[in-house]
Amino acid sequence: MPQTVRGVIARSKGAPVELTDIVIPDPGPGEVVVAIAACGVCHTDLTYREGGINDEFPFLLGHEAAGTVESVGEGVDSVQPGDYVVLNWRAVCGQCRACKRGRPQYCFSTFNATQKMTLTDGTELTPALGIGAFADKTLVHAGQCTKVDPAADPAVAGLLGCGVMAGLGAAVNTGAVSRGDSVAVIGCGGVGDAAIAGARLAGANKIIAVDRDAKKLEWATELGATHTVNATETEVVEAVQALTGGFGADVVIDAVGRPETWKQAFYARDLAGTVVLVGVPTPDMRLEMPLLDFFSRGGALKSSWYGDCLPERDFPVLVDLYLQGRLPLDKFVTERIGLDDVEKAFHTMHAGEVLRSVVVW
Repeated sequence: MPQTVRGVIARSKGAPVELTDIVIPDPGPGEVVVAIAACGVCHTDLTYREGGINDEFPFLLGHEAAGTVESVGEGVDSVQPGDYVVLNWRAVCGQCRACKRGRPQYCFSTFNATQKMTLTDGTELTPALGIGAFADKTLVHAGQCTKVDPAADPAVAGLLGCGVMAGLGAAVNTGAVSRGDSVAVIGCGGVGDAAIAGARLAGANKIIAVDRDAKKLEWATELGATHTVNATETEVVEAVQALTGGFGADVVIDAVGRPETWKQAFYARDLAGTVVLVGVPTPDMRLEMPLLDFFSRGGALKSSWYGDCLPERDFPVLVDLYLQGRLPLDKFVTERIGLDDVEKAFHTMHAGEVLRSVVVW
């Protein structure tokens, strides 16, 4: 039978979110109902509320989550009731041209649940990133569930579902940071600090954190930065070059996503170095640079979407590293809040006061 549970929705553009009753259908073929244990408050949820993704209101927000499989639909054999899972928004299809070429991290046809969750009056909800996890329970495609070690704190494990994986993967997967590399990360919020943690995990020799906020630079140091640059006090490119023998960093990660920070990343890298864009630009942003500079410096210019991750490959390994004490994912959890505190958490996040607020049940 369909279930009525609590959920946080955005009813219209810019309006405060509200906690209301939502209806979860029984899982159909290929679908799973998951009881949510924890869900991080990500900036993407705020972007949904502001109409920055699309206008398919009302939205059921939340997507950075861990929980327990409650029930499964016909044909589901990858998970079963009782499995502890981290949710992901990149359930690869296995059939598109990217998947068939052995590049499933670029899958062009990812899966979501077919059925719709609704309000009690039957109004269909659009789940954020196909998940909608600011709710007691949610309906997802089975491929969006990745089993991990149940010993992991849900408030920590769930963060792999978006921001932490995006940043860590930008360093490890997209940027291919390796032992002895020098790395600079511009923007030290949750995603940038995850890139720093990833660079440290990969064995980078020098990790330079760049931000305008002294508190964020402190967080970056706790997560593995060996040097910090306050962009309000010094010129970023010169500072990074000075810290790398005058050459620039091997890998520079832009976790802000603005034309000015991307240019800083471009010129702060060594010759033949790599720039990784993981910060999300807005549609109106434009970049103008001499084409000769692209040619003469060589190297690689990449964008990183979800850290180029494969959830089934990456989530269990990263959870194991966390449980071994080798990856300090717990440092990303600044505060634990209730389901009715999401609107307040948006303001706290926008003010830069937290790495992550996490809703826990």
